[in-house]
Amino acid sequence: MSDPMKHPILALACLALPTLASAESYENVIRATLQPGWRMADGSHMAALHLELAPGWKTYWRAPGDAGIPPQFRWKRAKGTKSVRIHWPAPEVFHQSGMRSVGYSGSVTLPLRVQLNTTGDSRLKGVIDIGICKEVCLPHRVRVEAVLPAANTNPTPSIAAALADEPYAAEEAGVSNVSCSVSPASNGLTLTAQIAMPKGTGREETVIETANPEVWVGEPKTWWDGNRLMAEAQMAHMNGGAFALDRSRVRITVLGGSMPVDIRGCDS
Repeated sequence: MSDPMKHPILALACLALPTLASAESYENVIRATLQPGWRMADGSHMAALHLELAPGWKTYWRAPGDAGIPPQFRWKRAKGTKSVRIHWPAPEVFHQSGMRSVGYSGSVTLPLRVQLNTTGDSRLKGVIDIGICKEVCLPHRVRVEAVLPAANTNPTPSIAAALADEPYAAEEAGVSNVSCSVSPASNGLTLTAQIAMPKGTGREETVIETANPEVWVGEPKTWWDGNRLMAEAQMAHMNGGAFALDRSRVRITVLGGSMPVDIRGCDS
């Protein structure tokens, strides 16, 4: 990846980040545990990463915004464990010092759907790099480990509640159509999405993601135009060059309205 300071848009984003701190220990700020969960009828296992934060501190969602630090997960899977999929409960939107970030405060449970190729007990270990933030923001590493018991088939209430707190699918939220137009911008392109959905609170905010992790997406401007929610964001490739945008894999999350909504793909 090239130096973002060579690209005007990315330079602005980096300079606007809240103060980072690394010299002081912040072990007492966050407590991480791996909840063992239960074995599901299809043979997979539902576990969860639980993060407990000290008052006033927050951590970040999968798409944290320009003022956040994206989480990174490395799962050390024991024999019999094939893959781990993270389920994300609906996050909060924070505004601080003129910057927006997306994440969680207090505590959060992230359900983990673990695919197995064994019918017995398995073990899951994780090394997770996250950002935590109060007056300062800093990267922090936690390590977790748990046995995933085959015998337990009773759902864990806290994990089930976190699964129920995921954003609604577009169809469930009454989204009838999503279209995206693309226009050139000085350092990349501008994507404008039109989302036909039931009128909300007027406080909606959106997060736009692409399938390419090398594409930077700016904070969208979000507004209502009649019965359509509009979202417009600037995009640029990290190396400053041209890039193709697969609209079928654009992901738009609507937050701050009457219900959170997860929209996958948009038409041209």
